[in-house]
Amino acid sequence: MSDTTVPLKQRVGRYGAWSVELRSEDPARRAELDEAATELEELGYGAIWLGNNSTADHAAPLLGATRRILVGTSVLNIWQQEAATTAAGFAEVASTHPGRYLVGLGVSHGPLVKDYSRPYAAMTGYLDELDEAGVAADSRVLAALGPKMLKLSGERAAGAIPYLVTPEHTAQAREILGEGPLLAPELKVVLETDPARARDALAMYLTLPNYTNNFLRHGFTEADLTEGGSDRLIDAVFAWGDEDRIRDRIDTFHKAGGDHVALQVLTGTHRGDLPREEWRRLASLLG
Repeated sequence: MSDTTVPLKQRVGRYGAWSVELRSEDPARRAELDEAATELEELGYGAIWLGNNSTADHAAPLLGATRRILVGTSVLNIWQQEAATTAAGFAEVASTHPGRYLVGLGVSHGPLVKDYSRPYAAMTGYLDELDEAGVAADSRVLAALGPKMLKLSGERAAGAIPYLVTPEHTAQAREILGEGPLLAPELKVVLETDPARARDALAMYLTLPNYTNNFLRHGFTEADLTEGGSDRLIDAVFAWGDEDRIRDRIDTFHKAGGDHVALQVLTGTHRGDLPREEWRRLASLLG
């Protein structure tokens, strides 16, 4: 059980594992997923971040299989689940695993959401409802990119979990948040010396305006956003190459002000496969 008197930054640690695969709803995989979560805890990862609009239903089994590691959603799409449902799920999980479940919330992207409108206002309204339902600010984090949402993350949540960002963004986010709130950027890791896999993975994100607008705010150009991303962009948002290069790249996010880095391992295997060997390699090189 997590000691809730310990500050969140200490409980979450310096590194986490970001995974879509661990949110699988296939009952035949339950034992495999629970075993993987237990190993992540034993390897020293402080948090598991569940991608692809995850909810308390995805977090609860992993929390039950482990003892200390935190589990967060990265992210729960506020357009796809009502705040009342989110609050009820949080209350149920928190009663059994106090201090170990973080509700990560995001506003997604216009092209992916029907009737997408005024995302900042939608988020503040959602937080109002969570407040009324008793979900404390220190139990939630926001997938913030722009300055307004980052500021909101510090004022009405425990901090920010920015996705697909650079160290420069992390430094700006730290300045906006101040020293207190948690800053936990996601970083994609390719344990290969050929960046082709990184370019393949990045291409899909370059169709989503929240990401591309954020890149443009941070000095990239339209030319950087074509053909799967320029070399400069790939180097900025991925850790790839040999182990020394990967370790140095992860360290860069900490030096820029990140408290915790959520590491998403990308491999060439089937999407549903768990990158357990890669998680082990990362844990070893991070020490």
